[in-house]
Amino acid sequence: MASLSRALRVATTCSRWALGPRALTSRAGPTTEKSVPYQRTLKEAQGPTVVAQGPSRPLPSTANVVVIGGGSLGCQTLYHLAKLGVSGAVLLERERLTSGTTWHTAGLLWQLRPSDVEVELLAHTRRVVSRDLEEETGLHTGWIQNGGLFVASNRQRLDEYKRLMSLGKAYGVESHVLSPAETKALYPLMNVDDLYGTLYVPQDGTMDPAGTCTALSRAAAARGAQVIENCPVSGIRVRTDDFGVRRVAAVETEHGSIQTPCVVNCAGVWAGAVGRMAGVKVPLVAMHHAYVVTERIEGIQNMPNVRDHDASVYLRLQGDALSVGGYETNPIFWEEVSDKFAFGLFDLDWDVFSPHIEGAVNRVPVLEKTGVKSTVCGPESFTPDHKPLMGEAPELRGFYLGCGFNSAGMMLGGGCGRELAHWIVHGRPEKDMYSYDIRRFHPQLADHRRWIRERSHESYAKNYSVVFPHDEPLAGRNMRTDPLHEELLARGCVFQERQGWERPGWFTPQGTAPVLQYDYYGAYGNRAHRDHAYGRLLGDEYTFDFPPHHDVIKKECLACRGAAAVFNMSYFGKFYLVGLDARKAADWLFSADVNRPPGSTVYTCMLNHRGGTESDLTVSRLAPSSQASALAPAFEGDGYYLAVGGAVAQHNWAHIRTVLQDQKFRCQLIDGSEDLGLISIQGPASRAILQEVLDADLSNEAFPFSTHKLVRAAGHLVRAMRLSFVGELGWELHVPRPACVPVYQAVMTAGAKHGLVNAGYRAIDSLSIEKGYRHWHADLRPDDSPLEAGLAFTCKLKSAVPFLGRAALEKQRAEGLRRRLLCLTVDEKVPMFGLEAIWRNGQVVGHIRRADFGFAIDKTIAYGYIRDPNGGPVSLDFVKSGEYAVERMGETCPAQAHLKSPFDPDNKRVKGIY
Repeated sequence: MASLSRALRVATTCSRWALGPRALTSRAGPTTEKSVPYQRTLKEAQGPTVVAQGPSRPLPSTANVVVIGGGSLGCQTLYHLAKLGVSGAVLLERERLTSGTTWHTAGLLWQLRPSDVEVELLAHTRRVVSRDLEEETGLHTGWIQNGGLFVASNRQRLDEYKRLMSLGKAYGVESHVLSPAETKALYPLMNVDDLYGTLYVPQDGTMDPAGTCTALSRAAAARGAQVIENCPVSGIRVRTDDFGVRRVAAVETEHGSIQTPCVVNCAGVWAGAVGRMAGVKVPLVAMHHAYVVTERIEGIQNMPNVRDHDASVYLRLQGDALSVGGYETNPIFWEEVSDKFAFGLFDLDWDVFSPHIEGAVNRVPVLEKTGVKSTVCGPESFTPDHKPLMGEAPELRGFYLGCGFNSAGMMLGGGCGRELAHWIVHGRPEKDMYSYDIRRFHPQLADHRRWIRERSHESYAKNYSVVFPHDEPLAGRNMRTDPLHEELLARGCVFQERQGWERPGWFTPQGTAPVLQYDYYGAYGNRAHRDHAYGRLLGDEYTFDFPPHHDVIKKECLACRGAAAVFNMSYFGKFYLVGLDARKAADWLFSADVNRPPGSTVYTCMLNHRGGTESDLTVSRLAPSSQASALAPAFEGDGYYLAVGGAVAQHNWAHIRTVLQDQKFRCQLIDGSEDLGLISIQGPASRAILQEVLDADLSNEAFPFSTHKLVRAAGHLVRAMRLSFVGELGWELHVPRPACVPVYQAVMTAGAKHGLVNAGYRAIDSLSIEKGYRHWHADLRPDDSPLEAGLAFTCKLKSAVPFLGRAALEKQRAEGLRRRLLCLTVDEKVPMFGLEAIWRNGQVVGHIRRADFGFAIDKTIAYGYIRDPNGGPVSLDFVKSGEYAVERMGETCPAQAHLKSPFDPDNKRVKGIY
C-alpha cells in the first residue's frame, strides 16, 4: 500500500488538472462501489446478492407524516416523531437506509461549537446515541467515547478554544485547555513543537452510521412508525385550499401514493430534486467530500479524535488506524446529481486532497510511513451559510425540510431531529432554530444559483477558520443594495452583508472600500485579490481584541451622544397589514395594544404559542385611504405599517403569513421593503437639523415621541416617525426610493454646522446595548419570552384581548420566571463578544448572549440570561443578592449587575431632556 507521504509526492508531481470547468466540477457519475471501513453497514447486513424488487413492505394509503430519506436526519426525525406520539408516520427510502451520504460519513461528534444552541443540539444527539437508543432497543449504536482534541498552532486559535471552554461551563461540558507538554502526554504520537496549546473534551466521540440508524429505525418501529425501503418518491401532490393556500396532499411513488398533510424532505444531496417536485426552493449545492483511512498504526489505539483547524484537517480514530480528512479551498462541485447513486463513491482527486496529507503528517509524523488502506470520496450537501435547512417551506404548507447539513448530519441529527419533530407536531421547535430555519432566506436568494454557489463555496472553504465576532463574507456580495449605497460608499462606508443586503457597518477615514467580485480564494483558476481596501479592513477584524478602528467607531457613537448621527437603515423590512380583518389580525399577532389612533407608533413583539419571541418591531397605525401612494396602499378597514429588522425581515414575513393563514383572517400583507428607504437622525441636535429639512413643527407638543406624520423633506413627501433605537432624541424618515438621495443630501447639508456624522451598525450595536435596547436573535429569541427579557411592558396582559402566546405568558408569570435577562458591566477595559460564562457567588448561572463596549460610560456591557442553580424562580431579590463575574477566555472579571440601563435610566434623552 502507498504511504501518505508517497501519496503526497504523487499529488504534487503529477500533471495537475487543467484550469477550467473540469477543475471546478464533476459531471461523471460514481465509480464502482467501494467498501467503507466500518465494522458493518446496512448494505452488508442485507447481503451482497440482494436485488431490490420493490418496496420492502406495502405502502399504506394514508399517513400523518411521510419522511423522505433514510439517512441520519430522516431516521432521527422519524424516531422523535414516534416519541412524541405521532401515529402513522412513514419513512420512504429510495434504496436502503444510510445510502447516499450517511453510510460513508466520518461520524464524529464534537460537543463544543461557537453557538449555545448547537451545544444543546449536540448534547441531545450524544444522549440519544450513547444512552437512550441502547436502553430502548438493546442495540449498540457504535458510540465510542474516546474524547476530542482541538489543537491550536497560533494564539488566536487558542483564544477561540478558551471561549468555547467558557461556554461549555454554562452547559456542563467538561473541557480542559492543555499545554503542549500535557498534550504530548495525552497523545504521544503527536508533534506539539508548533502548538500553543489544545482544548481537550473527554466525552467527545464517534458514532457508527449503520448502527445508529438501525437502532433509530427499530425504536421508531416499536412505537408504530414504518420504514419502507426500495421506494423512490416520484412526485408530491399539492392542493390549493379555499383561501388560495398551497398545501401538501400526497406523496407519489412508482408503487402507489400515500395521502398525507405533511412531508419532511430529508433527502440530503437530493433534497433539491425533492423540493422541485413540490415547487419548493432548496438552496444547497453538492460537493465531493473525502477522507482516507490508514493502515494500522502502533500506539494510536484509544487516542482522542483530533481537529487541527489551522491545517484544515481532522484525524478520526478508526480502531488501530486513522481516518484523515478536512476542508479544502478548491472542493469539486457535483453538478449533475445522479438519482441512481446509492452506495457508490467517487475516485479521490489527490491533487485536491493533498493539503490534508501535509497537515496530517505534520501533526502525527508516523503517518509519513503509514500506508493508505482505503479512500472514501462521496457527495455531501452544503448551504450558503453552512447551516442546515429546516422548518416549513414558505411556498408550501405541510412541506418541511431537514437537509443541507454540511457533513454534520450525524452529530447534529439527534438534536435537529427532535426540534424538527416538535416543529411538525407543535408548530414551532422548542429551541431557537432561527439560524437553521429555511425562512431566513429571501426568495431572491434561495433561487439565485450564483449566490448559492459562491456562498456555499466560501462557507466550505472557511469551515475550519477562526470564528471571529465581526467577520463578513466576501462571496455573494452586492446582491441587494439600497438607493444610498453609492453615496455612502463614496463617504468611506465599510459595508456589512445581511441576507443579501449591503448595510453600513462603519465609516473609515481612509477612503473608499468597495467589495470586489468574489475570487474563490484563488481556486479554479481565479486570480486572488491582493491588498484591496475592504480585505485589509476586514483583516483588521480578525482579532479577539479591540480592532484598530475601535476609536473610529467610538467617534461615531460619541457624535451621536453629543451632537447627531445619521444612520441608513433602508434595508429594514417594511410591510403593510391592511384589510377588513386587519384589526383582528393585529390584536392576535402583536403582544402590545397597537389599536391606537392613526398617527401612533407602538414598539411590540410577536410571539409563538410557547410565549417565545418571534420578532420585535414597530407598528404604526394608518388612516384609511382610497388612493394608493408611495407611502401607503389604498385600503378599506384598518391598516398598519410594520418596520422590522432587515436581517430577519423574511422570517417576520413568513411568520405573519402563517398566522394569517392559520387564523383565516381576511386581510393583505404587502411588502414595501424595496420601495422605501429609511434614514434615521439621532442625537441632541437632531431636532435643530431636521427643522431645517422638514416642513413640520418638531416640538414635543406638536410631534410627541412614538408618533408619525406625512411631511415634506426637501420637497419630497416622507413618513417621519419620532423613535429612537439608541436612546436619543431622534426621528426616522421613511422615504420613497427615488427621493432617498436628495433627502439624505439635504439632511447632511443641514447637519454640517451641527456636527452631524454618518454612522453604521457597529455604532448602533454599541449605542443600543448601552441604553439596554434589545436586539432580536441576540438578547431576544424564539425561546425567550418578553417577561424573561424585561419587556413585559410590550404585552397587553392587563387587557382582556387574547393574543398569540398570551396563555404561555400568564402561566409563566404565575409560576415565576426560571431565568431572567441580566445587564452586567465590567470596569476592566476588556473586549467581550458573547458566549462568556456568567458566575454568581462562585457558580456558573448562565452565559453572555451579547456584549459590546459602551463609549459614553466607558465600560464593557454584557447581557445574558441567568438561572438559579437550585432550579427555583429567578426573582429580583435573587438578582440583587449575588456577586457576579464574567469569564472571558478562562479569566474571570468582576462585574456589576444592573436592573436598569446603566445609561440614562430615567429615559430623559429620548424625551429631548438634556
